[in-house]
Amino acid sequence: QVQLVESGGGSVQAGGSLRLSCTASGRTINTYGVGWFRQAPGKERDFVSSINWTGSDTYYADSVKGRFTISRDNAKNTVYLQMNSLKVEDTAVYYCAATGTGWGIRSSSAYDYWGQGTEVSVSS
Repeated sequence: QVQLVESGGGSVQAGGSLRLSCTASGRTINTYGVGWFRQAPGKERDFVSSINWTGSDTYYADSVKGRFTISRDNAKNTVYLQMNSLKVEDTAVYYCAATGTGWGIRSSSAYDYWGQGTEVSVSS
């Protein structure tokens, strides 16, 4: 069993930056693909970014491309999401998820484990 805990959320003004962390416990996620998703109030959960197990392949939603960067440190069992140039529309609860396929996948249905989420609020 894998437990995922997100951290690093908070409140920031538009144009600011945050770095989210997703730390796993219970077992190593070195062979897992990891994704970040977000859910804004009243909206569905959307794909943000994902990374394969080696970190060699990364994927981004068009809305965050060029502003967000996903990375991983397998020695720390942690995946990061660096978020720069934040916009009001980035406000949401951000979730990380892990898939045993090892691939970076856009579809939430492919993920086996989910964290509880961390809130990000961007004000104008």
